[in-house]
Amino acid sequence: MQNKKLRALTEGAILIALAEILSFLPFYKLPWGGSIDLAMLPIILYCVRWGFGPGMVAATAHALLQMMFEGGIAIGWESIVGDFLLAYMVLGLAGLFRGKFIPATLVACAARFLIHYVVGATIWAEYMPETFFGITMTTPWFYSALYNGAYMLPDTVLVLIAGILLMKTPAKKLLQKTE
Repeated sequence: MQNKKLRALTEGAILIALAEILSFLPFYKLPWGGSIDLAMLPIILYCVRWGFGPGMVAATAHALLQMMFEGGIAIGWESIVGDFLLAYMVLGLAGLFRGKFIPATLVACAARFLIHYVVGATIWAEYMPETFFGITMTTPWFYSALYNGAYMLPDTVLVLIAGILLMKTPAKKLLQKTE
């Protein structure tokens, strides 16, 4: 039992560190925050492997590190709590789907999108431009859906593709739940 706890802690530390490194290597970064990168992949892999409890601990550690090191944009404590702490903590929900990468990723990413969506429509509403993607913005809820969907949807697809490709390599052991 002690060996299993040590292994979970060690894997968690390594995958959290990998997530932080990947967050510094975005493929694309939006001007008001949000990026397309592979940073969610190690956290989701850990959650799928170890389950909800350890997954929430890892996701919370990742959330705290994102808040400290991301260098993202925040306009007050509400934005920090929503866009960093809550949005990254909900990745731990992937642990509810232990051993099932695709549903785990979809639920975790949908939950993260939902947090960013609500924060964007409420806290960031006053910064809504008149037009976005060539569309006239009339409501912050629509703007928030477009803005956050512009990076969360490609980010989710990227994480899914990378995870599915990992399933075809010897690294597929990372996707198997522990006993």
